[in-house]
This record gives sequence, C-alpha cells and structure tokens, in this order.
Amino acid sequence: MYEKWSENNIEKTNNMEVKKINRNRIFRLIYKNEKLSQQEIASRLGMSLPTVGQNLKILQNEGLITEDGVFESTGGRKARAISFIKDAKLAMGLDITKNHLSLVLVDLSGEILKSTRVSKVFENTPDYLKEIGVLVNRFIDDSYIDKSKVLGVGIAVPGILSDDKQMVVDSHALGLVDSNGPDFTKNISYPCFLSNDANAAGFAELWNTETVKNAVYLSLSNSVGGSILLDNQLYSGDNQRSSEFGHMTIELNGRTCYCGKRGCLDAYCSAFVLSNSADGSLPEFFNLLKKGGKKQEEIWKEYLSYLAVAINNLRMLFDCNVILGGYVGGYMEEYLDELRILAAERNTFEPDGSYLKVCRYKKEAAAVGAALLHIERFLSQV
Repeated sequence: MYEKWSENNIEKTNNMEVKKINRNRIFRLIYKNEKLSQQEIASRLGMSLPTVGQNLKILQNEGLITEDGVFESTGGRKARAISFIKDAKLAMGLDITKNHLSLVLVDLSGEILKSTRVSKVFENTPDYLKEIGVLVNRFIDDSYIDKSKVLGVGIAVPGILSDDKQMVVDSHALGLVDSNGPDFTKNISYPCFLSNDANAAGFAELWNTETVKNAVYLSLSNSVGGSILLDNQLYSGDNQRSSEFGHMTIELNGRTCYCGKRGCLDAYCSAFVLSNSADGSLPEFFNLLKKGGKKQEEIWKEYLSYLAVAINNLRMLFDCNVILGGYVGGYMEEYLDELRILAAERNTFEPDGSYLKVCRYKKEAAAVGAALLHIERFLSQV
C-alpha cells in the first residue's frame, strides 16, 4: 500500500526545501565575496544567527567552506572570517576544433589550474572518439587530483546542437552538415555537457560578474560566431541558432561566404582574413602589422571598418555591452581605442564606444566556459 501523505509530511518536505534554499543562499553569498563573517551573512540575508550557524556547520562538514582568519575587532570579540574552498570541486573543459583539442581544469572560482592543447585533426570515426576518452583520462591522471572532486567534463564544439544538447546537428568547421554528429561523450567516464563553443566562451566572460548582466559576445575566430547573454542567461533562439553573427549580411552582393551566400560578415571578419596574408599565422600577421607591413596595414584598416559596422549593428539591436573574443579578440586590447572611435562614428545615440570590451579569457575561453556549466549546476544544487 502507498503511504498517505499527511499535512505533517508536506510540512516536513517544505521545511527541508526551505533549509536547502537557505543553505544555497548562504553558500552563494560566501562564493561571491572573498571573506565574510557569520554576523555579516546573517545581516545581508536577513537570517538569524543560529540558522546561519547551523548551515555553516553543514557546509564546513561537506568540505565547501573554511574559517580563514579573523576580522579586525570593532570593540568586542574578533569575528571569524569564512571563505569557500576553491578546489573543493573541479570541472574539466574540452574544446573540439577542426585541428586541435584544448583541455582545461578549473576550480570553483573558474581559475584555470591546468591546460593543454593537442594537435588532432577531427575525424568522424570511432578511433577519434576513443582518443578523446584516452586524452581526458590522461589529462586528469596527470593533474594528480582527487578524482571524486571532478564534477564532469564540459565539451565545446563549433556547431549547432540538438534541442537536448546531446548531439551536433550541423557543423561547417567539423564537416558535419544536416546530420547528427558523433557522440563525443561516448568514451568519457564523467558526466558530460555539450555546448556550442561561442556560447561557452560568452558564458565564461560573464561568469561571477555583478556589474554586467547583459552582453553580446562576438567571437572572431576562423569563423565568426558569438553568443547572447540576457540577465546572465544564454539565449539560444527557437532553433538553437541564435548568435550566428557571421551570417549577418554586411555587404550587399559582397564576397562569397563559405555558406554559399554573398556579403556575410564571416567573409570580412574571420581570422582567416588576417592570417591568409601571413602564411596562415595569426600571430605573424600582428607581428608584421606592428612592424609596419603595408599589406597588413591595408587589410587591418578594412577589417576594422567592417567590424565597426557589425559592432554598431549589435549595439543597436541589443543596447548592451559588446565583448570581442575568439582568436582575434585576444589581440584587440591595444587596438580597442581605435575601434571604439570607428564604432562611435556610426552610432546614432552615443558619442563614444565605451560599451565595447575585450575578452577576459584570451585563450581557451570555450573550454573554460564548457567546464563552468558543471560549476554552475553544482552551485545551484548546494
């Protein structure tokens, strides 16, 4: 026979949920601050000291927080400082591209503890998938960590994912067109999430930020993509195809894009536009540009002009910060003022381009963002 739920059962369940919510709020507050006292936690969250104390004890027993010194006395007993333990849990990120694999290990704060890049040409074969499993296991073994701390592996891929985020439906970069891609998680023995690479990179950029909640991330790599973050949440669109910025028409009847259409932004602002003038090397392009190479200067001037148009269009559409990332974004710091001026010249409403930012993660942003999806899930369940 089934147990008949009484009002006491329901009340007990509700109390358990309230306790869990309180514990999560307390941990989140500690997470977002370097150090806090028990009294300050209680004050900020409007909780009683006994409630906070009970939850702190639970979090400490779970190995998530620790006492970290004391605060200066304000006339009484010095308050204990409480902080979260960064390496209490870890997550791994894997970025799959056409020619290489990037692997990162991050802690709860999003700090990269270890990273490596392996040259590996993508193949839609069982052997390639097996090699992914081998590389993931070897990477974790070589990190000399407690494997029980690993929350899972986030996998970033350049392509459009299925609604359930389990398969790659379409990826020009990997040669997967109009078909379900391979099961990248097949040989990985940890929980896995799949994410579009540009979405993952954008997610990493806004990680644990308080001042910025809305942003457009423009990824300038071998193809142009991006992500839209509204109230710190990724917007995927009705068909998982939002943020395909590379296929915005930037020039009517312009250059032919790899998609077959003409005038796409990708044909004007991909990293290939720059690297093709330097034997396929993006670092060498910027090296020649700094040395005053005439060809590179002409290409760069045109590149920035089209990029400024795209940036202004995004600003007009979303009215929020625009963050430049991807391979080219990693070099943009010293050219940011020039680009802001170009963008401002096209702006109907603003005299400057201060809304334009460069990425925090100059390298491995997609891998980091994919790993952070596991961190975010863990934080929501504490």
